[in-house]
Amino acid sequence: MHGARKRLPGHVRQQIKRVIDSLGQEPRPSASTALELPPFAPAGWEVRRIRVGDWRVVYAVGDVWREVTVLTIQKRPPYDYEDLDRLLEEL
Repeated sequence: MHGARKRLPGHVRQQIKRVIDSLGQEPRPSASTALELPPFAPAGWEVRRIRVGDWRVVYAVGDVWREVTVLTIQKRPPYDYEDLDRLLEEL
């Protein structure tokens, strides 16, 4: 994910870095939203998104493992979460 973050505009990159760093302390901030999972999603994970301007950070919270994993950073629109199934396969 670090490679994708490097391709972001500088000011957005800094904002997103701060948001991602804060997820380690508070994985479910009030500004985040839980996403509906497909039926085959891996057990023990909750997928959420947080908005940073026109960008979305989609991440998974694993309470059992006490882990937060950033799945993707995408601009919205046009990003519409259609690749969520594929992203979950990587968990």
